[in-house]
Amino acid sequence: MSLLEIENVSKRYGSETLALNSVAFSVEAGEFVAIIGPSGAGKSTLLRCINRLIDVSSGDIRFDGVSVPKLRGAALRRHRTQIGMIFQHYNLVNRLSVIENVLHGRLGYKNTLQGILGLYTEYEKREAVRILETLGLSEQMYKRCDQLSGGQKQRVGIARALVQQPKMLLCDEPIASLDPSSAKVIMDTLRDINQTMGITLLVNLHQVDVALHYAERIIGINRGQVIYDGPPQALNNEQIYQIYGSEAGELILDLKERYAA
Repeated sequence: MSLLEIENVSKRYGSETLALNSVAFSVEAGEFVAIIGPSGAGKSTLLRCINRLIDVSSGDIRFDGVSVPKLRGAALRRHRTQIGMIFQHYNLVNRLSVIENVLHGRLGYKNTLQGILGLYTEYEKREAVRILETLGLSEQMYKRCDQLSGGQKQRVGIARALVQQPKMLLCDEPIASLDPSSAKVIMDTLRDINQTMGITLLVNLHQVDVALHYAERIIGINRGQVIYDGPPQALNNEQIYQIYGSEAGELILDLKERYAA
């Protein structure tokens, strides 16, 4: 059984917009999958359906054998603890410290009162410190998040997701707001998490070259439909045109050169 199974999922907004159109694929535990496509292709909608931030219009999503659209209440909260979410704009509380933001990753395990009072166990606090040290943020631990660079904020977002002890990370354009050197640090970090912790990664990316370099599998989406699903080395320029349409010109690559590099 695959860790994640997307079964003919469609998502419609109103009567006009079909954001996802019969999307179907599965992801094995431990895979590093990049989802590529132009803005508005449905990449973010897909991740939000997997995490039940929004509901599918039709089809089914099964995570670890459980049908996600059917989950309610405590079962839905448990589901969300298994899936860490990393956002393009970090979604941090800027006035709080780095360590406080990371501990928010444990809120899915708390009842309402514990969450309001910020009651975390010693184990949870030690684990948050350990993860921050692993990500090179030990000196920033007690700084307010609004004092950090974009790359540091994204690493805090990753730490917050890891403290959940998830089986999968959903990363929604995690490097779109970053300069190239910060982007490389984040992608190297994600690859290291995948390889050393065995956590499954589903990463939305706009940049074809980044997807080719890091992912072991690429899913190309355009207008809510899967155009390509396969290994990076099999992706050709014609398929990039199909995925990106008029945007493809600046993204076309000499793939032989890329893989020789």
